[in-house]
Amino acid sequence: MHHTKFRLAAIGAAAAIALSGCAAGDGGDSGGTVEVEVWHYWDGTNADTFEAMAEEYNASHPGVEIKASNVPNADFLTKLRASATSNTLPDIAIGDLVWVPQIEQLGTLVDLAPLLPADVLSDINPALTSFGTINGKQVSVPVSANNLAYMYNRTLFEEAGLDPDSPPTTWEELLEDGKAIVAATGKPGYDLFTQAGDNGEGLTWNFQVNLWQAGGEFLTADNSAAAFNTPEGAKALDYWLELIDSGVSPYAKWGEFEKGEGGSAQEGSWMVGIWAPDPPFDFDVAKVPFPEDGEPATNLGGEQAMVFGNSDAESQAAADFLAWFLEADQVTSWSETTGMLPVTNSVASSDAYLSWVDENQPRLRPYVEQMAEAHARPNTPLYPAISFAFAQQLERAFSGELSASEALDAAEQAVNDVIAKG
Repeated sequence: MHHTKFRLAAIGAAAAIALSGCAAGDGGDSGGTVEVEVWHYWDGTNADTFEAMAEEYNASHPGVEIKASNVPNADFLTKLRASATSNTLPDIAIGDLVWVPQIEQLGTLVDLAPLLPADVLSDINPALTSFGTINGKQVSVPVSANNLAYMYNRTLFEEAGLDPDSPPTTWEELLEDGKAIVAATGKPGYDLFTQAGDNGEGLTWNFQVNLWQAGGEFLTADNSAAAFNTPEGAKALDYWLELIDSGVSPYAKWGEFEKGEGGSAQEGSWMVGIWAPDPPFDFDVAKVPFPEDGEPATNLGGEQAMVFGNSDAESQAAADFLAWFLEADQVTSWSETTGMLPVTNSVASSDAYLSWVDENQPRLRPYVEQMAEAHARPNTPLYPAISFAFAQQLERAFSGELSASEALDAAEQAVNDVIAKG
């Protein structure tokens, strides 16, 4: 029902734009329209939905035209760098959360704090606004969010004599359930992302969840040094090594769960949407298990919008569009249509949105509830290099090449070297 209304609104918006276009043409003066160019990397439903919302905004805001275009994810930063060199930057760039500090170095990003209504800004999940806070300015705001939760195969739980309605809530239970699955089915109990690969981030962003749950931090508060080589960091690493050594999480076997050949994994909220139309097996979702003496935590992903200071009129119009996009009605329809998580606290806890979730996508519920316990990764332009350096050294512990303490020492050294070199 909701989707139909939304599509009709979009079609109505398109018609209204066509009419207003004629009117402007008749007067021979389209000089009064502020064009706001938006670059994003979405495709499919996400792109269609964003396009429809831009058209809806244009129809109700004469004098502004939001023009959205897709730049493929793989080319996004390269194209932005080229456009910075040739002074042809878009007005709004919407990209991956971890890109914000790198994009901030490319051109002049506008401080959005004075341009957005205070009540809009204060309603955004604080972990998400923390990511866009650089040198005292709010250089980005989130437009979408995702996080990691515990996803599991109900059929394998039953085969192992476990109750699929009582998934594990602690590290200890996860390990025991995993052992039961291995014993009964011969399949891994829990997938771990143990390989650095070509960028390290799969390993790092999964490991950070357990590091935070153990009470640890990844970098110091000012991002000037590694902060994970601590008893808390050792506790998280020992947990991973116990999962690997017990056979619950065999080294280098990530992906078995998604094939239906493993008991469980820490998976992103986007998997709910990907699998919803045609689930490959009977899966379910629970909040991420955390240590009995630790605290709940998960890791945030998603997209953030940045405004380049091309002109005062364009910056003001761009900020006005983002303020509109972050109002409850838009956050709700965007989240319901795309399956992304709401970036504002009011929508994430609203009866209207939660009842939609329970009715249409109940497996999203743990992800939504976890937004309150979600952390964002450190916002430094060096983050990609730091993540890779960290993952390469931790993998040496997972493969049995280094002991836990040796791997943490090596990772600390490697990360601090990246930071020192700038």
